[in-house]
Amino acid sequence: MEKGASEPSPLDCARCGKPASLQCPKCAQLKLPREAAAFCSQDCFKAAWASHKSVHTKLDALTSQLSLEGWKYCLKKGRTRTLELPRFDWTGPLRPFPISKMRLVPDEIEKPDWALDGIPKIEPDSDLQKRVEIKTPEQIERMRETCRIAREVLDAGARIIKPGITTDEIDRVIHEETIARGGYPSPLNYHFFPKSCCTSVNEVICHGIPDARKLEDGDIVNVDVTVYYKGVHGDLNDTYFVGNVDEASKQLVRVTYECLEKAIAIVKPGVRFREVGEIISRHASMSGLSVVKSYCGHGIGELFHCAPNIPHYSRNKAVGIMKAGQTFTIEPMINTGIWRDRLWPDEWTAVTADGKRSAQFEHTLLVTETGVEVLTARLPSSPDVYPWLKPSSATSK
Repeated sequence: MEKGASEPSPLDCARCGKPASLQCPKCAQLKLPREAAAFCSQDCFKAAWASHKSVHTKLDALTSQLSLEGWKYCLKKGRTRTLELPRFDWTGPLRPFPISKMRLVPDEIEKPDWALDGIPKIEPDSDLQKRVEIKTPEQIERMRETCRIAREVLDAGARIIKPGITTDEIDRVIHEETIARGGYPSPLNYHFFPKSCCTSVNEVICHGIPDARKLEDGDIVNVDVTVYYKGVHGDLNDTYFVGNVDEASKQLVRVTYECLEKAIAIVKPGVRFREVGEIISRHASMSGLSVVKSYCGHGIGELFHCAPNIPHYSRNKAVGIMKAGQTFTIEPMINTGIWRDRLWPDEWTAVTADGKRSAQFEHTLLVTETGVEVLTARLPSSPDVYPWLKPSSATSK
């Protein structure tokens, strides 16, 4: 983990617009965004106080209300909760909010072995951590069914995304839609992860925990869904626009989408796994963007994560070649600034080290005899949210 972010950039006074040299002490204590808390002088600060102090009141009121309802901040990979906002050298404007209690799954739903105590038992010691499995026709058919369900579930979550919706509400929809189809949300209690999906907003690279923060106009949010059904997992994610998004964010999301598409296009028997990173890195760097190196694609099937590891950056040392019958994910994480990341105190949320935005897309893929099948491909019914996709192209590759 990096030691810290670069020096904060100069700010303008929140009241008059002049260069600011002071910061509201209460905002600093609450770790609120610096942009609305900077002032050029004590006089400006005093003149703005009547309206400015409402920012503190609203946050205090929200935290107090949520605390009464059992919402708390998450710490230690989901194993601990606290009423206080954790202290941290935040890299960007985003802050964690309290999270709700863990959602329940009906007894009749088939569950992975971590569902009750948070500890995967079969996965860590499986020989499939070192050997890339060739799936049987029966396993492949189960994968197809599960991945289609996962796509339907993600699409349901995407349909409610708009300014004012909390990421916890997205999680609720993902959870309920998964259960309604007889599946288990794979992230739930996996190594103590407290929610049924990951929601990664703005500078969050991956593994963001759904919480009480309302999405704001101009945000981008990645929703990462994995479903466990009939003994296998299906994993995918998309990054969505919230309201009116700036051009730089639109470009980031589009290039990230293109990185995944270009990587998928080379998948076929005989291709080296390391080539995926070369393709992605080349396209991202052409747009002045960087590729995250700390997280990679992975094998998937009866195990959530297994061999092969598939890095998304160039000059990686991934071993092995693709063979028909293999299933794995490709899930590039692309940053506007530097590629390095840091972990929030919850020990799950990975954010950009410079506080700039990040985007991601993911598919679960099957290597066929002649190429690739995108098991989590968009459906004709998938929401039309990407301007660069024509309706005719929103079908399986």
